[in-house]
Amino acid sequence: MKTGFDNDKYLQLQSERIRERIKSFGGKLYLEFGGKLFDDFHASRVLPGFQPDSKIRMLSTMKDDAEVVIAINSGDIEKNKMRADYGITYDMDVLRLIDAFRDYGLYVGSVVLTQFAEQPSAVAYKKKLETLGIKVYKHYTIPGYPANVQYIVSDEGLGKNEYIETTRSLVVVTAPGPGSGKMATCLSQLYHEFKRGVQAGYAKYETFPIWNIPLKHPVNLAYEAATADLADVNMIDPFHLEAYGEKTVNYNRDVEIFPVLNAMFEKIMGESPYKSPTDMGVNMAGNAIIDDEAVSQASKQEIIRRYYDALCRKRQGSAEEEEVLKLELLMKQAGVTSEDRPVVGAALVKAEMSGGPAAAMQLPDGTIVTGRTTDLLGASAALLLNALKMLAGLPDEVKLIRPEVIDPIQDLKVGSLGSHNPRLHTDEVLIALAVCGVSDPNAALAQEQLKKLRGLEAHTSVILSHVDRNTFRKLGVNVTCEPNYQTKKLYHR
Repeated sequence: MKTGFDNDKYLQLQSERIRERIKSFGGKLYLEFGGKLFDDFHASRVLPGFQPDSKIRMLSTMKDDAEVVIAINSGDIEKNKMRADYGITYDMDVLRLIDAFRDYGLYVGSVVLTQFAEQPSAVAYKKKLETLGIKVYKHYTIPGYPANVQYIVSDEGLGKNEYIETTRSLVVVTAPGPGSGKMATCLSQLYHEFKRGVQAGYAKYETFPIWNIPLKHPVNLAYEAATADLADVNMIDPFHLEAYGEKTVNYNRDVEIFPVLNAMFEKIMGESPYKSPTDMGVNMAGNAIIDDEAVSQASKQEIIRRYYDALCRKRQGSAEEEEVLKLELLMKQAGVTSEDRPVVGAALVKAEMSGGPAAAMQLPDGTIVTGRTTDLLGASAALLLNALKMLAGLPDEVKLIRPEVIDPIQDLKVGSLGSHNPRLHTDEVLIALAVCGVSDPNAALAQEQLKKLRGLEAHTSVILSHVDRNTFRKLGVNVTCEPNYQTKKLYHR
């Protein structure tokens, strides 16, 4: 895929903009950090050249001035809310985030439990964090939030929250997921800072939608596709248009809440520093796009991928028809159909010819490789081996994994581990390939090609197992599936 985004330029511009905002507020800024900090693969897919860890790398350049506050909703702790991409609960993800920040040399000052109401799980979690040496603060549910500004901005509202002790000029407020209370945490801190006579400000860092590209640009449409389950809608910021006569892009939730936020800023600070939701942002991603066609094409592919993901989740009972319909509309607005994803047709043709599940992958040169289900391998495992052979320049008839390696693995699966399916999954076939690579130069050469799979597109004719999907994710392959199960059983792992 052609590079369409200058990552180095982005890091420079972004850090400069944040430093400017800190200075404009007199030396202290609470920065609400939306989206994923460490692994923003959506951004790297729609902005080819954007590195998934760009945000954290940018922050690490400011580590001497920055500290991190992580907000988690106490109700989410009580409900054991999960991060679907990692398969861990929000409370466990907070620990993961703390470790990851520390690995980058960033100081994590504290964790704040928002909407705290003495939930038993939240109380136990607080004790656990404190045992680990982490400062924990409690913020409470405020009746009438966010509409009742008079009550919210008072000692009975924000004033009731515990004041979070911070020591750095940049306080990054982040969370394991949406609805964690990042915005309320920032507002609470502003209230307490101004009561103490400390000058401080607030800004918001969201990568999408990108404010200074057109409303219906494929990059912004791809953001709508990514948030179709949340019913987010991109729109022209009416406050910015009225204040400056300039069209900028924001999304409905920020536009809807802005009058209330503005009133809170006025009550806390005496005067609001912002005239529009766009003013609150510090996002410079649009200024680092260097090839509009490249990012447009990448974004169109992302919309199609999101469409197939919604179809599969609907089949599994975790998505509604409205989400699928919205994605169909976004595909129409972007001018694409499923036929614009070449691996889809190739996988379906292979499945029809073979009479069973099949898969297809598009290599960097545009060549499409396929794989089908056999007695030894699942379709995805066969696809991986075929792709690696092609990338290594090996003939199709070369056997990368010897039968004497496959047989004991199958015996182990069926005889000892109780599996009904002897075929090798993607993770198992990669382990077998590594074993064969010790003595077989062809297998070793094929294994060396794994890094070339990152960013490639793949499609399967059936819904993937969790194991196969996870393997593709780790390899960096963008895989989609038809919304069909391999069998008619009711229980699918």
